[in-house]
Formats: sequence, structure tokens, C-alpha cells
Amino acid sequence: MAKTSKRLYLIPVLSKSLDILELLQAENRPMSLEMIHRRTRISKTTVYRVLKTLVHRGYLAQSPDGMYRQVMRPKKLRFGFGGQSADMPFSEEVTRSLRDAAAASGVDLVELDNRYDAATAVQNAEEFIRSKVDLIIEFNVEQSVAAIIGDKVASANIPLIAIDIPHPNATYFGVDNYRVGVEAGEMLARHAQTEWNGKVDRVIGLDLPEAGLLVQGRILGAFEAVRSALPNLPADAYLRLDGRGIRETSSKLIADYLKKYPKDRHILVAAATDTSALGVVDAARQLKRQRHIAVVGQDCIAEALEEIQSPSSPLIASVSHETNAYGPNLMQLGLALLKGQIVPPYNYVSHKLVTRTSLP
Repeated sequence: MAKTSKRLYLIPVLSKSLDILELLQAENRPMSLEMIHRRTRISKTTVYRVLKTLVHRGYLAQSPDGMYRQVMRPKKLRFGFGGQSADMPFSEEVTRSLRDAAAASGVDLVELDNRYDAATAVQNAEEFIRSKVDLIIEFNVEQSVAAIIGDKVASANIPLIAIDIPHPNATYFGVDNYRVGVEAGEMLARHAQTEWNGKVDRVIGLDLPEAGLLVQGRILGAFEAVRSALPNLPADAYLRLDGRGIRETSSKLIADYLKKYPKDRHILVAAATDTSALGVVDAARQLKRQRHIAVVGQDCIAEALEEIQSPSSPLIASVSHETNAYGPNLMQLGLALLKGQIVPPYNYVSHKLVTRTSLP
């Protein structure tokens, strides 16, 4: 009876990587790329990429003269991440980006949900400290407990990165809130000039005051941009409302306003988040006042982008905070902090205005 050969499920590039690592282990001395190439007979391109990957993951070290050597494998790093809320689309996009980047960097990501709640955020920070994570990334919307979290983490000698909302003793990472607000306001002013002949009855800022003054800069920037473009608007034309970044809350506030001022036909709304902006759309549709409102949001979440594409939608634009860049940049920043490198106190991500015409 003929023998059946067993199929080997091998990964060629992994086998080559192990050949390179085993060579360096056996030689127990620094070796150049050329030396490794000659000894293994693996292509130089593959050797180069394998070596760079092993250095990045901490298995090898490269000296200034270009030599490679094996190092004692460090323990796997653990980063604690307190997400803003699993119910908030932008927060979930940030979480996915960070999760992918952590996996690519060989970092264990310990995730807890802050649930858009101050007490929960403090409890989660305490849990990260008890777990002795190497670094904490905090996405907490409640500025009221930022100092408490910052102090607790600093007392535990754990590096802290705060996303979008500054925390004492933390390195800031996020958008330039004032500048994204300015771009939203400029878009609103252009709409008023081109669609309403410059006539505006009210400029509403759907704010997020619990996030602190820096995030409120989104509304401040929007108001300043509108004032610059439409200088004849009276001071009482500007109104700030606390939408809390929540769709239902924002919808009720705008619905109440529209019912109270039925004669207003030219209303500009700068929303601190797309979730709030979608609440504005809900209220406008419910009361059939879509033509009387123009709103610009922040974040470019998927539902907002779909809404912007509708020609009859009051949501005319959103400022993208480029969430796909959050994860890789946060990993890079966290690893730099753990290596003792000097990093800027404020680290801004790129942003761009997305309109109906700019969408594919």
C-alpha cells in the first residue's frame, strides 16, 4: 500500500525569520546585514525587512554602525485604554484604530469603557493602576475628574496620554480644537453668503462644556470665523447650548428652539460632535425645517458622511479628525514616552473639512 505524504503547513517568510534569529543566537556576536545574507542565502531585501521587524519588536538591537545583535527579550508591554463610550461612534472608531495599532506593535491593550461617566472613568483609571499597566491612554470626556485621574496616575508613576480632553500630568493627543472650530465656522459663513445672501437670524453652538475649555474652543472658533465673515451680526445673534455630544439631547434642544422661534429662517449651527449634529438633523426633519438650518459637525463618523451626501440635508459638512491615524500615532507616542524620549506636551492630529462636493 502506497504511503500518503503528509502536507506541511509552513509559512516561508516565518521560516526565514527564524533562520536569521537562530543564526544570531548561535553566533552570539553582532553581525551585519551582508554577513547574515551570505550565511543564510536569503535575499537581501527579505533579510533587511526581517531585521527591521525584529528590531521593532524588541528581539534584536541595531548599533550605530549598522550591526545587529540579539537582545534579552523584554516583557510584552501592556497599555491601558479608557474608551470614551462604546455607544459613541467616534469613540469606537478611535478604539478600533488603537486596537489594530497595538496588535501591529506587539502591545497588549487592556480596554475599559468610561461610559461617558465621570465616576466610571475614575474607577477605570484605578483599575489600570492596580493592574500595573505600563502606560495609560485616557479618553475621558468629563473635565471635572481630569485632575483626579491625572493625580492618581502620576502618583503611580505611570505615563499618561489624554485624548482630546487635557488632563494634568498627561501628554495631550488630539485635534487643535480651536482650528477645527474655525474651519466649521468658515463653512457655515460661506453657506449663509451663497445660499441666503448673507442673511442669518441665529448662530447656535451645540457645545460640550463638561469636556472643558479646550474642547469648547470648537464653538469659540466657529463663532469667531462667522463674526469675521459676517461682522454686522449683533452679539445677541449668537447662542450656546449644551448638547453634551448626545444625539437625543441635541435634538430636543434644537426642536425646542425651532418651536419657540418659528419665524427664524436662517439658522447656522456649529456642533461640537457629529452625534450632536445628527440630533439637529433629526429635529429639523421632525418639524420640516430642513431648509432653515445649516449645521457643520466634527469627527466625520460614518452616519454623518452618509447624511452629508443627501442634497436636502441640513448637515452640509463635517471636520474629519482622521481617526485612522489615532492608533498608530498613539502607539508611537506611548512607546516614545516609555523610552524616556522628550515629546511635545500637545500633539495634534491632522484634520480636514469634508463637504458634499468633496465626497466621492
